[in-house]
Amino acid sequence: MLYLVQSDVGTQVRATITENDTGDPVDISGATTVLKFRKKGTSTVLSTLTNQSSAGDSALGIATFIFGNGVLNIDPGNYEGEIESTFSDGSVKTVYEKVEFFLREDF
Repeated sequence: MLYLVQSDVGTQVRATITENDTGDPVDISGATTVLKFRKKGTSTVLSTLTNQSSAGDSALGIATFIFGNGVLNIDPGNYEGEIESTFSDGSVKTVYEKVEFFLREDF
């Protein structure tokens, strides 16, 4: 579970994407990797964040997503995300586990 604060800007989430069967990192350096998130219990995607990792980190399966201006200007509560990589050959790999968020109200 990740804990975030409403209206914050620049908060980063890092994830290492690995193969289920071997645990080896997935080279996502040639892929478009995104984190899509929504309010838990709904189907509407509120925002899609694109991987901001360096080529070196991406080659090691490390993805960094940055919550930009206005992205967290949403109601406090429980949210969930999905990480998905689309490769140059058109194949798509989606991380099975959802990313769980709790967003609290800012003071």
